[in-house]
Amino acid sequence: MGAAATMVYAAAFAKGGPGEARRSNPALIYINVAYAAAPSFKRNKSPDRAGWEVAMKQDIPGTVVFDGEQAEKGFALNRMCYSFNSAANRAAFLKDEDAYCARFGLSDEQRAAVKGRNVLGMIEAGGNVYYLAKLAGIFGLNVQDIGAQQTNTTVDEFKAKLAAAGR
Repeated sequence: MGAAATMVYAAAFAKGGPGEARRSNPALIYINVAYAAAPSFKRNKSPDRAGWEVAMKQDIPGTVVFDGEQAEKGFALNRMCYSFNSAANRAAFLKDEDAYCARFGLSDEQRAAVKGRNVLGMIEAGGNVYYLAKLAGIFGLNVQDIGAQQTNTTVDEFKAKLAAAGR
């Protein structure tokens, strides 16, 4: 976990302990997940943890790795998406999207991605796919719509690719 993410995590714990931090800040759970899902390697126990930091910075072409830095970057966006567990919040978003995004303090990058219905842009802006699923549902996007975005094709082209792969 990057130093900044560690500080976010530690600050939340200081407000009321681990259970309270998870209840009030659900995105923190994903900081833990990024740590726990680290690839299999011997973690460097030295104070600078250089080996751990290098291992967490894997380059997977075409993939945004959701690590501690991404979790911190996307905190506002993910917090907003988590709020969509409430029907009243989904209605408030649909009524005034700009005001709702401002309420959660989204960055310009996040706001542009939300406004453009660009799920990949939201991921690049720190969005976690599990939280973004709520927002995609509000937009009326399904898995094939998102797959088309990921492969830079139309939905019909993406469906044809799926059908061809199944033969």
